Amino acid sequence: MTQTIEIVERGRGPQLSTSRITVQDVVPYLLRDLSYPVVHEIMPTLTEPEFQAIVQYVEENREAVLAQDRRIRERAAARQLPPEEEAAARRAVAERLEAARQKIRGNHRERNGDQAAR
Repeated sequence: MTQTIEIVERGRGPQLSTSRITVQDVVPYLLRDLSYPVVHEIMPTLTEPEFQAIVQYVEENREAVLAQDRRIRERAAARQLPPEEEAAARRAVAERLEAARQKIRGNHRERNGDQAAR
């Protein structure tokens, strides 16, 4: 028994009736003209008939799909920090991670009875 593949609306934008993959999940790959085998490497649960259903939907609704893609990209860009703040945030994360690693190493040394290494 084959399942009919349709594009439906379930509150997250147009998506496949057979999975939670949305049209917008695939649009960036279509805009880069990636073939199904390449997209399948990235999204292994996406079948070729599902991919073709999305391609057809995009072809039939190109303006609306591209407008939604622009809105998504604009929102993502607005959430990004300025470069200097992004660098500071990355440094802070790296410092916290290194502090946690040092604490773990110290705990391991204590459990192993290596008091001199403190």
